[in-house]
Amino acid sequence: MKTTQLGTTGPEISRIGLGLMGMSGYYTGAGEDDARSIATIHRALELGVNFLDSAEVYGPYTNEELLGRAIAGRRDEVVIATKFGTILHRGDGGRGTDGSPENMRLSVEGSLRRLNTDYIDVYYQHRMDPDVPVEDTVGALAELIAEGKIRQYGLSEAAPATIRRAHAVHPVAALQTEFSLWSREPEAELLPLTRKLGITFVAYAPLGRGFLTGALKSVDHLAPDDFRRNNPRFEEGNLDSNLAIVERVESVAAEVGVRPGQVAIAWLLAQSENIAPIPGTKRISYLEENVGADAVVLTAEQLAALGDIGSPRGDRYADMRPLGK
Repeated sequence: MKTTQLGTTGPEISRIGLGLMGMSGYYTGAGEDDARSIATIHRALELGVNFLDSAEVYGPYTNEELLGRAIAGRRDEVVIATKFGTILHRGDGGRGTDGSPENMRLSVEGSLRRLNTDYIDVYYQHRMDPDVPVEDTVGALAELIAEGKIRQYGLSEAAPATIRRAHAVHPVAALQTEFSLWSREPEAELLPLTRKLGITFVAYAPLGRGFLTGALKSVDHLAPDDFRRNNPRFEEGNLDSNLAIVERVESVAAEVGVRPGQVAIAWLLAQSENIAPIPGTKRISYLEENVGADAVVLTAEQLAALGDIGSPRGDRYADMRPLGK
């Protein structure tokens, strides 16, 4: 497994990480088999995948607890990423954005306890709080770094101006934003900015929430509470139109002799050296397939064909202000 540096001063992370959200929420089968999820995490470590991504809101809380159990006795082998800012600890514990230093300190103590560790490698603000200046939040994050409770910090779904303001207070190590063959908005401003500032671009949902694997051509088999049932891109009409994107990916995959999902990840890796996709899965077989994308080499012609894929029908989220992922 190839590696890349996290930010400009951080540890070496696997170029392909593992997103843990679906093990505990939002997708069909979440939380039903923790033993299988832990086995998948262990297999990831065997394959050289050391960058593991969680958040307090996944569950909520149960995903961090799961990760804590999975890495017991193996803390030095992993780079832990988790997130704060979408649970109102100063209030009733409900969902909402709160980037205040007070809320952040309540969040980090809970995450450290659930993860059973004394430090977090990269701590993301999960969503930006319009009522708290990012300078205040980052100032408090810098204090946590000085105290040794976190090693670096990141932002998730932040706008370019916000990133610049945060970076001026303390260097941003990572930006986590949705990026894939059917979510290419970061290409315009975010990707060039992260290159310029030395920020690692962590691409979540690199497989289009399973769509780009070619295995999801209907929502009929998804659980009633599966996030995708209410996602505009999976709505009736939009889904049928978006299948044309999958067909293009499948065509390239057939040329290369690999799986469509591997092509989708390989395309991302080819876009920039500072990109680290974090495909999520609960299954070892899918994990192994995703990791195999590290060895897939696409020709200039294949990259161009994929780059010509049009935009999907439907917004990324129903309300465009997501609190989970």
